[in-house]
Amino acid sequence: MNLFFKIIFFFFITSMCFAQPSEQQKLEERKAQILKEISENKSRLEAEKKKEKSVLKQIDQQKNLIQLRQKLLNTTAKQTRLLSDEIYLTQLEMNKLNRELKVLKEDYEKMIVKSYKSRNEQSRIMFVLSSENFLQAYKRIQYMKQYAGFRKMQGEEIKIKQQKLVVAENRLAESKKEKEIVLVQTEKEKQELEKEKQEQERLVKSIQKDKKKLAAEIDKKQKEAKQLERKIKQIIAAEIAAANKRNAAKAGTPAPKAGTAESTKFLLTPEGKIESNNFKANKGKLPWPVEKGNIFQRYGDQPHPIHKNLTVHNSSIEISTEKGSSARAVFAGEVFQIQVNENNRNWKAVYVRHGDFITIYMNLSSVNVVKGQKVNIKQKLGTIHTDNSGSTTMKFAVLQNTTYLNPELWLN
Repeated sequence: MNLFFKIIFFFFITSMCFAQPSEQQKLEERKAQILKEISENKSRLEAEKKKEKSVLKQIDQQKNLIQLRQKLLNTTAKQTRLLSDEIYLTQLEMNKLNRELKVLKEDYEKMIVKSYKSRNEQSRIMFVLSSENFLQAYKRIQYMKQYAGFRKMQGEEIKIKQQKLVVAENRLAESKKEKEIVLVQTEKEKQELEKEKQEQERLVKSIQKDKKKLAAEIDKKQKEAKQLERKIKQIIAAEIAAANKRNAAKAGTPAPKAGTAESTKFLLTPEGKIESNNFKANKGKLPWPVEKGNIFQRYGDQPHPIHKNLTVHNSSIEISTEKGSSARAVFAGEVFQIQVNENNRNWKAVYVRHGDFITIYMNLSSVNVVKGQKVNIKQKLGTIHTDNSGSTTMKFAVLQNTTYLNPELWLN
């Protein structure tokens, strides 16, 4: 039973040691991605500073940079924990190998001493000749052969254990060295994070002097956001009514009456149910609506970067990207509306339906699709607008019927 548990323990340690590098590789890839995002955010922030854009915009960019830096610190913390586990498991393996080597060497020494004492060839012959019968003599000869073979096997086993110990020692040294590098990186990232927080505080203080103007700007943006939200719901409600009317006519049944619960939801055909279920099944796996970019404004109620007691509500997310970037469909569907802002012809939005789910791509300067067109996943829908200051951002929303959902939970 003890041998069984030893074997299980050995395989557990071995599997853990082999599993760690793969996890470490994933964390290294994650770190590289976050560092890339940090670099892109820094470039955008520097560009904002050069253009002397709104300080609020700079504060939001700085906030996003701090969040990315915190993600990087979390990733390096995971790396440190994994390396500590690897060092611990390797040390356990080395301790086990040392114990086994000690036992093997002691047994081998006893065997060598015993062999030395009985090295006289004549005594071996006498050991065989003193047998009472032929069968006993044969068994004694076989015993001597097995004894010699066992000695050789033990010698080989000692060599193998010693080789394994050298490998484990090298792995331990590498893990310790890698851990030191990660700890140095962590300290460096902490210092960068502190600098970025100080910069954010400086920006906040720079506009505290003009609170009335700031409050008016916030209020204006919130009113615009609510107005847009109402407009989107009106457009979707109109599409629901029209779609339900068409489906009811085909089925020869009356359409849901206005004001009822049924009238606020798409009455799905069998094909529509499949499309809706497929979209739902891909939650957390959808591609980003831009090829490259970072979330600039998050979904839901967010504390204002300056006035912490003030809450800003977002029904979508805002993604910052490069000039000339295109919006792309996150899932196959049908374009049912292209919205154009009456006050700004450069502001357009594309509505794509996926069963009873809807994705909306806003702040486009031009559109590549038309109403009623079927689109595929990652198909380009239009070019994202770049404002006079050089800022390129797109609003992205996900709804089920007229209910807003958090887009971040749907994207990969």
